[in-house]
Amino acid sequence: MKVVAIGGGTGLSNLLRGLKKEVGNRIEDLSAIVTVADSGGSTGRLRKAYHIPAPGDIRNCLVALSESEEIIQRLFQYRFKGGELDGHSFGNLFLVSLMDITGSFISAINVASQILRTKGEIIPATTEDIHLWAEFSNGEVVEGEENITEYGKTSKAKIVRVWIEPPDAKPPIDAIAKVQSADLIIFGPGSLYTSIVPNMLIEDIKEAVEFSNAVKVFVVNAMTQPGETDSYTAYDHIEAFLRTTNLSKIDITILNTKMPSDVVLRRYIEQGQEPVIPDVAKIARKGITVYAEDLIGESQDFIRHDPDRLTEVILRAVSHALS
Repeated sequence: MKVVAIGGGTGLSNLLRGLKKEVGNRIEDLSAIVTVADSGGSTGRLRKAYHIPAPGDIRNCLVALSESEEIIQRLFQYRFKGGELDGHSFGNLFLVSLMDITGSFISAINVASQILRTKGEIIPATTEDIHLWAEFSNGEVVEGEENITEYGKTSKAKIVRVWIEPPDAKPPIDAIAKVQSADLIIFGPGSLYTSIVPNMLIEDIKEAVEFSNAVKVFVVNAMTQPGETDSYTAYDHIEAFLRTTNLSKIDITILNTKMPSDVVLRRYIEQGQEPVIPDVAKIARKGITVYAEDLIGESQDFIRHDPDRLTEVILRAVSHALS
């Protein structure tokens, strides 16, 4: 089975940790198409200085797919403390350095993949210096992934539209080729408007996905995200994804039904996050096959999908769809 995962942030890298274990077994070929619209932290500073695509999500996915020694993985995620490099991650600086040496963002990623011995291919959604914009329900227009989320938190307004500039940004040819040959395309989990949707705002990627014969799976987040998906149910996530991308359909939705422990849940609620309601019947009425299962891990720090459990459910669902 040829698999393409589309997204960004911690959601995509977490998913890849599970999928990579099946490469060479149930998965013949694994690729990740990764957003480069991030504008916060180390990534944002490097983008302003060098006018490059965002390296942060690429770095996280490289580490997630890595089969190298743990010390190398930790090195790529290391963040400097103090001085002019404060807050920068080694991996981001490494990718920017490789880009300067090799002359291209794609080449830099490929060299880093060789060093980290990745079990799968990492492809940026575009190599252009794109910027994300959003219009809110109060009419305000905001630029930048980090600013969009922050404005949503403070204003309590809803995101009604998102777009990228330049609007005609082109993807690498490999991204289109991988989508066209895929048996399975996975969206999510991750920040809906700032990690998943931006990839589909690149018209050539959207068209390739639209006309692909692959089974299309959408993994709904376990928790709502302040500033982006406040009070969203599972159905709301799907409806917003299809509306903002103009994609005609998805085939399968994966939902979490497990409630976190009271201690962890209380901390999330204090931060304005709550479990996403799995309104299964409403989704099923749209003709989408739903798999609703206990999917989050047992960590006492974060509420995230368990990578192995999520991978198992996805591959089982797709196996049924293809049989």
